[in-house]
Amino acid sequence: MSKVLDGLLYSESHEWIKKLSDDEVLIGITEFAAEQLGSIVFVDLPEAEDTIEKDSEFGAVESVKAASDLVAPLSGEVMEMNEDLVGEPELVNEDAFGAWFIKIKLTNPEELDSLLSPEEYKNFI
Repeated sequence: MSKVLDGLLYSESHEWIKKLSDDEVLIGITEFAAEQLGSIVFVDLPEAEDTIEKDSEFGAVESVKAASDLVAPLSGEVMEMNEDLVGEPELVNEDAFGAWFIKIKLTNPEELDSLLSPEEYKNFI
């Protein structure tokens, strides 16, 4: 069974969210998603200052098996993207919870309430 970490929130599209402050979060994909994709060979991420909208595509992950859109679990402005993943996308397979994709400043912090707890995510997968 895939690892699900406590202290994070989760989306039904298999992103994890780590709250850094009341309005800043890191977003990555779960170990379950990384395992389903297989060996990740490419990551496409938004640039700093791009705006993302909840439930909209904000990037993509490609593996030797498939390509998958990244779906924004929250709305906000991209503060930073993880440049390491552009050159080394396999980092996601090595440590899905250590390989964050983007850091965003939330435009609607109340959207956090719509995410799944670790227990709810375990039941979902």
